[in-house]
Amino acid sequence: MRNLILILGDQLSHGLSALCDGDPTRDRVVMAEVHQEASYTNHHRKKLILLFSAMRHFADELRQAGWQVDYQPYHPDNQHQTLEEVVAARVTEHAPERLITTECGEWRLDQAIRQWHQRLKVAVEIRPDTRFFASQQTFARWAEGRKQLRMEYFYREMRRHTGLLMTADGGPEGGQWNYDSDNRKKWTGKPPAPAPFRVEPDTITREVIDLVETHFSGHFGSSDNFHFAVTRDQAREALAHFIDFALPCFGDYQDAMSDQEDWLFHSVLSPYINCGLLTPQEVCDAACQAYQRGQVPLNAAEGFVRQILGWREFVRGLYWLTMPDYAQLNRLGNQRPLPWFYWTGDTRMRCLHRAIDATRRNGYAHHIQRLMVTGNFALLSGIAPADICDWYLAVYVDAYDWVELPNTLGMVMHADGGYLGSKPYAASGKYIQRMSDHCQQCHYRVADSTSDRACPFNALYWHFLDRHRDQFAGNPRMTMMYRNWDRQKPERRQAILARGDWLLDHLEQL
Repeated sequence: MRNLILILGDQLSHGLSALCDGDPTRDRVVMAEVHQEASYTNHHRKKLILLFSAMRHFADELRQAGWQVDYQPYHPDNQHQTLEEVVAARVTEHAPERLITTECGEWRLDQAIRQWHQRLKVAVEIRPDTRFFASQQTFARWAEGRKQLRMEYFYREMRRHTGLLMTADGGPEGGQWNYDSDNRKKWTGKPPAPAPFRVEPDTITREVIDLVETHFSGHFGSSDNFHFAVTRDQAREALAHFIDFALPCFGDYQDAMSDQEDWLFHSVLSPYINCGLLTPQEVCDAACQAYQRGQVPLNAAEGFVRQILGWREFVRGLYWLTMPDYAQLNRLGNQRPLPWFYWTGDTRMRCLHRAIDATRRNGYAHHIQRLMVTGNFALLSGIAPADICDWYLAVYVDAYDWVELPNTLGMVMHADGGYLGSKPYAASGKYIQRMSDHCQQCHYRVADSTSDRACPFNALYWHFLDRHRDQFAGNPRMTMMYRNWDRQKPERRQAILARGDWLLDHLEQL
């Protein structure tokens, strides 16, 4: 045998660099469901189902294309419990000339694979992941010499590089780079939200559901009502469904939250892009073509493209540029443990309950729920970054270390001191009231800051600003916040801080 080709669970793409120039008659593919990767964090049951089923379907597709595939299905008593053990056994069995793989999405695993040539006594070739718009080296060159890295400037460079939503004379479509200010409408029930895309589980998926329920019953979340795509063809159908039914309104309502709707107008394509069933190029192309056809407005197409071409590429580049030191940052000195209700949803704060309950049921919540509800509360409460980062990695079906860590540690928790974002994403209950209807159903009163029934976000917001004044008072983007705080009467500030102290001492009771 010439080459042993390793394909990981988030590399389910037939155009994967590891498969390029491969010869099905001389090379062999290895894939494995291993205990270590399935259990190193409390992965949502739907995430395990999605990946195991998608991996099995992908292996079958490779076999139909003529490839020889060594596949280890999961069992707790497998002889080989780690990826390295699986590969080592295949190397011993087949004696390949070399092992080929595509660079992975986690620093921990990447560092291990880079040692395999010594430990396994085989040549190892790690190829770039060409599914991204920007290579690690491209991002590093862009970042070199910059004191601060700002997604907006990187995004503009990527627009120029790709030509996405660019005019013939080299300017941005519509004359603006960013239409975020147009994308902040509150949803009041009209237009009606489309039904989410659904796939009925086939035999393979049903077998995986039974496996996960048998061996991962203690993991977070529910396997009920599993409906995610598990093949490329199904994922392409999900993309078409989004373009036709949700993208036209996505721009206007992308920051909205609803007490009645889990999905609203969001694409829910990130699970498929991040595991390889869809490519970011084809997804962005589909949105841009819909705009060119007049099917969707520009603010919808641009807002969607920015999430992928902008944030997704930016956080991936930042991750590989700064690891492993980035994972240890805690510039605000936060040490409180994550409240247990993050795992149960048992809290009287309606917005938190709804976001966590949707996460438990679906393995998904959209970016504002993650950033401005569960994330905002963790920031204001001073939760240890490691705790909240592990939670985000565990509970979402689209979460992988390269995308989760910068978004959580940097954007949500501001634990990098502003390296990723110029100011913390902190907000009081007024923001949640403005963007949702949760407050109408809540035990707490959003208009109150100091009573026993006052919305916890209000006092925690001012308490956060007050206790971190040394870090933020000099930030021009926060001048107005501190001016508003200083304008309040001393006795009111004292009452708010006292309420904040009580809340911080009783987080588990909220």
